[in-house]
Order: sequence, then structure tokens, then C-alpha cells
Amino acid sequence: MTAGVRQQPRGAGRPRPGSSARPGLVGWLTASAVLAGIGYRLWLLAHSTPATNSDEATMGLAALHIARGEGFPVWFYGQQYMGTLEAYLAAPIFALAGGPSVLGLRLPTVALYALFLLLAWRLTLRLTGDRWFGLLVVALLALGSDRIVKNQLIAGGGYPEMNAAGVALALLAVDLAAGRPGRRLARWALWGFLAGLMLWVDPLVLPYVAATGAVLVGFCHRELRGRAGALLGSAAVLGAAPLLLHSLVNGRNPLRAVLAASGANSSADWADRLHGGLVLGPPLGMGFCAPGSCATWQLWWALALPVLLAVAAATAWRALRRPADPTPRAAAAMRLALVLAAVATLGAYTVSSAAGLTPVESSRYLSCLLISLPALLWPLWTAARRGSRPSAANRGGVGSTLVRPVAVAVLVATLGTAVHATWRATQTAPPTRAAEARHAELVSTLRQLGVRHVRAGYWTCNRLTFASAEDVVCAVVDDMLRPGFDRYPAYRREVERAATAAWVAPTGSPLAARLDELLRAAPGSLELVTVDGWRIYLPRA
Repeated sequence: MTAGVRQQPRGAGRPRPGSSARPGLVGWLTASAVLAGIGYRLWLLAHSTPATNSDEATMGLAALHIARGEGFPVWFYGQQYMGTLEAYLAAPIFALAGGPSVLGLRLPTVALYALFLLLAWRLTLRLTGDRWFGLLVVALLALGSDRIVKNQLIAGGGYPEMNAAGVALALLAVDLAAGRPGRRLARWALWGFLAGLMLWVDPLVLPYVAATGAVLVGFCHRELRGRAGALLGSAAVLGAAPLLLHSLVNGRNPLRAVLAASGANSSADWADRLHGGLVLGPPLGMGFCAPGSCATWQLWWALALPVLLAVAAATAWRALRRPADPTPRAAAAMRLALVLAAVATLGAYTVSSAAGLTPVESSRYLSCLLISLPALLWPLWTAARRGSRPSAANRGGVGSTLVRPVAVAVLVATLGTAVHATWRATQTAPPTRAAEARHAELVSTLRQLGVRHVRAGYWTCNRLTFASAEDVVCAVVDDMLRPGFDRYPAYRREVERAATAAWVAPTGSPLAARLDELLRAAPGSLELVTVDGWRIYLPRA
């Protein structure tokens, strides 16, 4: 037997007696929840929801360039961090479809979500052995508030991949730590590759890489000294190869870019950071809020989360210290690791200026907290199922009487709040679909007018260029018509070389107001063409 690998006891890893009285029923219900979660997201995609934007279009343009063989970008255009894995996943779809589309860009993100859901169910069974609890976790993850589906479906860089990879790392680590036999070297290699890949894709998942890695070191340090350690290290280097090669060739440190993006160079009041990180962040980032806002009653999760973290950590620590077979001890260690990773994620976000400056939009930085959901809710579930049977030490006490109803109430509130947030998210689909139709009309009108080069705002430019498959090339300007931030500088160079360029602005925007001023100041200098929701300003010869 390989050093460090323990023989798994007979029956280890099976559900405990009574945890799954009717596996056939719970299996069908779980499968239905999985299909409902995937179906809900496919329905959103069919309704062009969530709304796309220029950042997602930037990833789409990278995929288009890869599909055409025109470039193989390592980083999201315009920055030196956040890998372009989503672009490489979408590129074959663009090549087969004969052109780019938001649907083609998002099909891989839907697949990543389905993988996340299945792996989360599997991880829950590994950690608890309770199929009914696995159903609860899957049901919660099948729901999706506005912020959650944006993280899972928009191919804007990193977020759709992180949760699937984080759960996979935890599942691989708990199997290796428990001494689960079969394909161990393959598991070591896959864990290393995913860990390295996430270093390139997005550093937000690093707390989960570190926490699951700590479990491996604690349980398998002897095995790591041999072939397993060498294989893990080699696979990690392979996964992080784009980052490492780019850094070596260009002499740039991606960590510095990440710190700048987190707001390290900005200033935010600590009261704002604490409010954004600990009050608004958890309910927004974990899917309990309406689109773009959190009602006061939805903030209850911000109060519940610290308590759940503390209880989950304490129960996992107690289980870890009990003499037991490797399988339950490994499960307890992983639950503790997931709790600590959640604490680290929440802490890192709270101390960043992003939590204070842009708390609503920046709550996406907490998307990885969903990986810890099985560990967070397990003490509640066990209390709800067994809390009505007081222990000998506390038989008849008030505390034992209240445990079960409180646990049930929190679980019901968690599910109910997530359902309400999901329902509110579905209401955004009709207006989003209508807005997408108006944008498609804008692209069609520009083509009919023969417009090839335009100037527009940041949130218009790359979206327009992507939607037209680069038939229309756009350079970014600010509201005062000055040059703005072009993520792909080649577009600006092309627009500046053109003899004439049109202007495009959303109706009612500050840019449209500025262009209207120019039109009134110099009548005849521009020709105005209106499309529902948009204004096109054509230069006169």
C-alpha cells in the first residue's frame, strides 16, 4: 500500500442509518432540483438575461480572436490579471457557429454551473452522508437571485469557473485525506492542475485552494513526500503555465494588478467597509437580495452568518478531535476548512476599499461563499432533525427545547428568502429582453447606414463591436468627448485612421446631452438618426 494511504473501513462513506430512508424518492427529488436549476438558467438565457455588457463583450472579443486565430490572450484585455479561460471555452463554439453571440459565449458558463451543482451534491454526501441534506443544498443552489445568476452566467472573467473548481478541490481533497482507494495519483494530479489553473483564472478562490490544501497536508503529508507530491507540483505548474510564462516573459507581477483592482490604491472609510463587507455583502453575495438592492428584512442573513460560521467551526472541530475512522475525521476537517475559507474570503473583502466604495456591485467578490454552504448549514440541519431529543446532560432544559424550532425557522427563512430573491430576478427578464432587441436594432441600423467606425461610451463600445462581429469598430470617449479607456487599443487606432466616425449614445445619457449641445451650437454639422433607446450622430461631409 502507498505510504500515507489508509485502508477505508467497510461501509465508510455510506449514509448513516436513517439519513436516507427512501433513497429512491430523495434521488428523484434531487435530480428534479438539478434539472430545475439548469432549466431556470437556460430560460434566463433564452430571455437574454442577465443583461450583457461591455466587459462580457470584451471576453467575447477575445474568444472571437482565438476562434479566428488572430490572437491568444492570456489576460482579460486591458489588464494584467484574470485569465481568459472563458474565451478559450467559447472559441470552439464561435468557430462551429460561424460567428460570435452572447448565447455561444454563455453556453460554457451554463455547463460550469451544472458541474458545480453536481459536484456540490457529491461533496455534501461526502461531508455528511445525508441524502436529504444533499437535496436541501442542491435546492438552494438551484435558486438564483440577480447577483447569483450574474456571477454564474455572465462570461466576464473568473466567476463561473471558481465555484466549480473550488468544490472540485474540496471533493478531491476529502477523498484523498480519507484514504479513498483507486486512481489516487490521478486525483493528486487533478487537484494540482485545478489549483494552478485558478491561480491564473482568478485569485478570489485562493482561500479555498489554501484551505483544501491544508487538509491534504494534514492528512497526507507522508504521501506528499513521494510521487504524489511531485505529480501535484508538476500539475500545478501546468495549470498556472499561462500566468507563469507571461510573468517571466514580461517581467510583470500580476499580484500588484490584483491589489490595485481591489481598491488598495483607493481610500474608503472603515465604517463604509464594515457596512459593505459585513452587512450588505453576505446577503447580496449569497443570493438573498432583490436586483441591485437589499431590503432591510433581507439583511437578516448578515446577522445569521457569523453565528453559523462559529457554530459550524465548533462542531467540525469537536468532530475532528474525536477518535474515529479516517473518513469521518477527513469530513470534519474539510467542513472546518470550508468554514475557515469562508471567514478568510469575507475578511479579505471587508478590508478592501471595494467593500466601502462599490458595495452592491463588488458583492460579486463573495461568490465563493456558496462553496461553504454544506458546512454552514450542516449544524442547522442536524439540530432541526435531532434537536427535539435532549441530551442526558440537558434533558428538559429550555435550551434543548428551543434548539429545534430555531434551527427549523432559520432553514425555512433561508429557503424562503432565496425563493423570493429568485422570483424578483425572473421579473428582470422581460425588460432585459426588450433592451437586447433595441440593441440589435441599433446594430442593424448602423450596418444599413454603412457606418464602420464609431465613438461611444465605455459601456457601449465593446458591446457594439462584439454584437457586430467587428463590422463596427468603436473607440471609447467620456461624457466630455475626450478619449476614454479602450481595453483593446487596436480599435482606437483604426477609428482614428478613418476619414469619418459616427457617434453613438444611449437616449437620455450625459453623452447624448453633450452631443445634442454640439448639434444646437453648429446646426448641420451632424445628422441625427434615432433608434428606440439610441441616438446616432453622423458627421456631414
